[in-house]
Amino acid sequence: MTTSIEGRIAEELGVRERQVRAAVELLDGGSTVPFIARYRKEATEMLDDAQLRSLEERLRYLRELEERRTAVLQSVREQGKLTAEVEASILAADTKARLEDVYLPFKPKRRTKAQIAREAGLEPLAEGLLADPSTEPLAAAAAFADPDKGVADPAAALEGARAILTERFSEDADLIGELRETMWGRGRLVAKVRDGKEEAGAKFADYFDFAEGFTELPSHRILAMLRGEKEDVLDLVLEPEEPREGPSGYEGAVAARFGIAQRGRPGDAWLAETVRWAWRTRILVHLGIDLRTRLRTAAEDEAVRVFAANLRDLLLAAPAGTRATLGLDPGFRTGVKVAVVDATGKVVATDVIHPHVPANRWDEALAKLARLAKEHAVDLVAIGNGTASRETDKLAGELIARHPELNLTKVMVSEAGASVYSASAFASQELPDMDVSLRGAVSIARRLQDPLAELVKIDPRSIGVGQYQHDLSEVKLSRSLDAVVEDCVNGVGVDVNTASAPLLSRVSGISSGLAENIVAHRDANGPFRSRRALKDVARLGPKAYEQCAGFLRIRGGDDPLDASSVHPEAYPLVRAMGRKAGGEVAALIGNTSVLRSLRPDEFVDEKFGLPTVTDILRELEKPGRDPRPAFRTAAFKEGVEKIGDLASGMVLEGVVTNVAAFGAFVDVGVHQDGLVHVSAMSRTFVKDPREVVKPGDVVKVKVLDVDIPRKRISLTLRLDDEAAAGGGGERAPRRERGGARPPQQRQGGTDRRGGGEGAGADRRGGGAGRGGDRRGGGTGGGGARPSSAPAPANSAMADALRKAGLLGGGGNGSGGGSGNRSGGKGRR
Repeated sequence: MTTSIEGRIAEELGVRERQVRAAVELLDGGSTVPFIARYRKEATEMLDDAQLRSLEERLRYLRELEERRTAVLQSVREQGKLTAEVEASILAADTKARLEDVYLPFKPKRRTKAQIAREAGLEPLAEGLLADPSTEPLAAAAAFADPDKGVADPAAALEGARAILTERFSEDADLIGELRETMWGRGRLVAKVRDGKEEAGAKFADYFDFAEGFTELPSHRILAMLRGEKEDVLDLVLEPEEPREGPSGYEGAVAARFGIAQRGRPGDAWLAETVRWAWRTRILVHLGIDLRTRLRTAAEDEAVRVFAANLRDLLLAAPAGTRATLGLDPGFRTGVKVAVVDATGKVVATDVIHPHVPANRWDEALAKLARLAKEHAVDLVAIGNGTASRETDKLAGELIARHPELNLTKVMVSEAGASVYSASAFASQELPDMDVSLRGAVSIARRLQDPLAELVKIDPRSIGVGQYQHDLSEVKLSRSLDAVVEDCVNGVGVDVNTASAPLLSRVSGISSGLAENIVAHRDANGPFRSRRALKDVARLGPKAYEQCAGFLRIRGGDDPLDASSVHPEAYPLVRAMGRKAGGEVAALIGNTSVLRSLRPDEFVDEKFGLPTVTDILRELEKPGRDPRPAFRTAAFKEGVEKIGDLASGMVLEGVVTNVAAFGAFVDVGVHQDGLVHVSAMSRTFVKDPREVVKPGDVVKVKVLDVDIPRKRISLTLRLDDEAAAGGGGERAPRRERGGARPPQQRQGGTDRRGGGEGAGADRRGGGAGRGGDRRGGGTGGGGARPSSAPAPANSAMADALRKAGLLGGGGNGSGGGSGNRSGGKGRR
């Protein structure tokens, strides 16, 4: 290749090649993205973490491409077919797809019809007919008939010649590349229901007779249809273009490539039929496989992006901080599990109370909670939002009313993934003598204190803020989510004397084994007094220390700088600043007036440039500052505890639990998330719902409509919107099945039946929705209605959904894992 890998990446990112080269050198040397972004700004000339993540991903791809290129060159060379022209084509291939196109004619394959025909000596016939269409095919073929070579007659000879030309047409790299892009622009994905699968596959009803252009398909619809095909409900066909009379333009492109045209010559008809045969039997099949992969890859990339963005918002949610917390894991028959954790997260008490049906020991439960709160100076009550959450919230409310002297504050907390933690090996190690059911209450309490520190103990895929996560590539999803967790943990910083091993293992430079060693050293020798003491930990060498030290905090230690994000390598620089200011470092920290009197350029040297010096001065003003927002709680409306208590027009406060491509789900305290469609988020066009809200945001919403049988709540952030009345107002124009959508619906519609999207999810498992004990297995989709229950024929909610471009169906919506609420990319 004429352009280096670093040069290509630099061009793609819009930065200088030397910046990329420096970043690649650091990555290859074992540095992590957080470390490079924070402490090597001079080397990369200020590449930020997002640019570095993109760089890292492209570096991986391009290096894999180079490895494959080397293998292809070697293979063709060993075959003795590596001409200068072929080598140039291989070296010029700039994508994996293009490289495979070039390699296809040389790729070792089983004996094909074309190869058998060549062995029978039919290649001259094929070449002659292609070069001179004035030749009469059957007459020319007569000379090649030879039963001893397996060519019985002239017709068999022509069949062999056609096989040779078909293979040549289908392995022309430039032609295939051109046709692939043409088909991507013109083609469409067509879905049909399989015979007899209508009832069993009702959740995919929106795709029973469906067609949409490749370039218009949003990720959730692609994944829904692929899932429908996998579950033997749908048949999917990739059509190159809408049906038309006569030969396709694709056949014309193949013919033009090889100079084939209908001019009345004897061989023209035979060659035209050969082109048609090549297109239908080889080229179209090949392109179909390629474009199916492209569709899935694009859909996966978008779904991973949404999941990663939501996970980042959840991990960086506001922490309540070091305050004693009482965690309540609600339940009816099994009781409410209770755990009290002190300000450091240590479990100091557990219990089980039975205030609800069938036991109804309400007063006894209140007495126990009051005693625990008083005995352990509890500040906060964290209530899990699963089954019996509003009843338990009412219990906490009465506790606060009866005992104002306790100064308690109650907060509803997402318990998504709590059951995964409870049954994990780490929970068994961390809370060995505690019943599994009580561990959930501990997790609920701790995640209120510090969501990041608690959620890192859970596989990110179990937190339930993604779309179709169980349909995605394990490697791609895990790599993306791990990067998000790493960036979040290092962005906030970690107290090395209180952090768990899972949290420490996410710190730059620290492996899971090294994290265990740090905890073991801390347990054996007491809290670390300085960052230097980390060097005494087994297997924590100079490189690991360089990578992790700046992200680990030691509060109240021997050196006040150890509580900041200033890296130990810069301590001499800070001491020079202290001397310049005429005092000690301790007097410098937090002293804004003194710090702002210092000129950053005076401290720049060959090791520390202006960006690092500026960062240090900013950090010294507010050492160890937490970048997360201030803690705030939502106040659920009294008397609104179940979906039946909702009414159109109500204005409520709620918490955003998940954001998908088509809108946001909001918990308003009724065990069932409501949906704010993207079209109801703003008066202006919204391309991405995350531009407006993020998981964890406290928002005010108005109830537009409620469909109790299907457990669907339609909400709006535009509080002056009119709520639905009667039939829900005018319907959006109906789209003919299999045809194009009206312009206003082209990207609309959550297609809720297509794989379990929708607000009305039972969402057992990791989903962030309401309605049912979320500790169950792990499917959860839209519209959790028993399949035997009829859908309302003309409900207000159905009309409201149609009006918003959200026409969905019933079905039990079980086609998703962990609350996969993917839905349509509705747009205004």
